[in-house]
Amino acid sequence: MRDDAPETQIVTSWKVACDGGEGALGHPRVWLTIPADIGWVECGYCDKRYVIDREHAHDDH
Repeated sequence: MRDDAPETQIVTSWKVACDGGEGALGHPRVWLTIPADIGWVECGYCDKRYVIDREHAHDDH
């Protein structure tokens, strides 16, 4: 896991959508699935990291 990710968000869903969060300056919306074995995923466009909160996660993976 890289320590230089631009932004990290703790989430409770194993599947997340990322659009860069910048409106027209963002990127196309992509759906990312967090692998259960590592517990995080990074967006291929903006490198935002989504980290699962295993204690409060919805069991939808």
